[in-house]
Amino acid sequence: MTHTDTDVLIIGAGLSGIGAAVHLGKKCPGIGYQIFEQRSAIGGTWDLFRYPGIRSDSDMHTLGYNFKPWTEAKAIADGPSIRKYVEDTADEYGVTPHIKFNTTIVAADWSTPDQAWHVTHEDEYGARSVTTCRFLFMCGGYYRYDEGYRPDFPGEEAFKGQFVHPQHWPEDLDYTAKKVVIIGSGATAMTLVPAMTDKAAHVTMLQRSPTYVVSRPAVDKFANFLRKVLPDSWAYSFIRWRNVLLQQFFFKKTRANPDKARERLIGMVKEELGPDYPVETHFNPAYNPWEQRLCLVPDSDLFNALKTGKASVETDHIETFTANGIKLKSGKEIGADVVVTATGLQLQFMNGVDVSVDGTKTDAGRLLNYKGVMLSNMPNLAVTFGYTNASWTLKADLTSEYVCRLLNYMDQHGYTSAMPKLEQYPNQTEPFVDFSSGYFQRVMDQFPRQHTEKPWKLNQNYSADVKNLRRGPIADGVMDFTKAEEAESKRPALQAAE
Repeated sequence: MTHTDTDVLIIGAGLSGIGAAVHLGKKCPGIGYQIFEQRSAIGGTWDLFRYPGIRSDSDMHTLGYNFKPWTEAKAIADGPSIRKYVEDTADEYGVTPHIKFNTTIVAADWSTPDQAWHVTHEDEYGARSVTTCRFLFMCGGYYRYDEGYRPDFPGEEAFKGQFVHPQHWPEDLDYTAKKVVIIGSGATAMTLVPAMTDKAAHVTMLQRSPTYVVSRPAVDKFANFLRKVLPDSWAYSFIRWRNVLLQQFFFKKTRANPDKARERLIGMVKEELGPDYPVETHFNPAYNPWEQRLCLVPDSDLFNALKTGKASVETDHIETFTANGIKLKSGKEIGADVVVTATGLQLQFMNGVDVSVDGTKTDAGRLLNYKGVMLSNMPNLAVTFGYTNASWTLKADLTSEYVCRLLNYMDQHGYTSAMPKLEQYPNQTEPFVDFSSGYFQRVMDQFPRQHTEKPWKLNQNYSADVKNLRRGPIADGVMDFTKAEEAESKRPALQAAE
């Protein structure tokens, strides 16, 4: 066993990483930590994305931390407000001095003899160093920050206008009086459409296939009322649980009766846009609700933009780009000065870091998820990955709480490592995420798998995870603990998928 540079190394200073640091400070005061952040600022997603209208697609009573009430009037918040919330949290809890910016993780190798991770990282000038830690906590999200997903389009070289990707929005982009085409039908596209109608001559959302869309008030009047009559923490906790339970109820009902849910969701769009709008063409997906994420629009802003005539939707495939726009397979042509490729993210697991155990490189696609927090036969490693059917932070908070419980348990019993031990890879496994979205399906082979049974089953249910992660036993018969003197005789055996 070696003396380490820090007890816990947190990767990422976004919503998850800052939250993890606060939980460690509150629940594990004797355990030291550092945060490595590849960019130069706090905030992660909420600092990276700067496109017009950037906002949450979850309410802030569940996207906010469980220890810091969201007190702004708007429950569906804009990006700068969320970024400030994360920054304020880091300052309030003394996290900021623990952050090392402009530091990119290159590789991480677990050393059994040392009972430590050796983490290779690179600074902004390309100089490499190694930091050792007892526990590695990956909180850097699930997509590449340096590059979004953008397919090649036929004839795009002929286009004389400007291409823009939302992940790297130019600060000086002027779309005043210009024709804008937004390619995509996800949350980003539906945020951009109403936001860009203020200046653009016209905004067209071009989609290959529709997405389910539901409107919700940006302001939660009941939450604001509760804050007037109750302490912020009480009001916040009540609203948080109310929203969680309502979400779980509707998700369960939707999955149980998808046809009825489809009818209701499309019916609400028809109520918004009126009988003459071709809702069946543009807002009737081929898949069932929650097979992909629903898109939330605050205060019907997307529908209002469509009703004004300043925005429109086209559901078609691209035949080719032309000098002045896009020709569709239907034969229709759309004029464009600016084309926004809201075509998704480049997903990656564990920040794209080369992870190895005693020099043997691991393949995440050949590992099993453990309780949605750790990985089979991987010692002292946790990964934050939020819910696909609810707010990310709900799961991030529980993940951090579990890691704190685990670390305290290890210290109490003199253990130097903890590893979810998988004796034999199961015959039946399932994908890490069961979404049909293209950006998930492209890379699911690079993500761990899950089993049909606990503790290798990934819950998409906050209430179940509260029971499992916050209250369930740490020593569950699967978690294997090691003391320093036992290390050499208990080297992890990475199990490959058959």
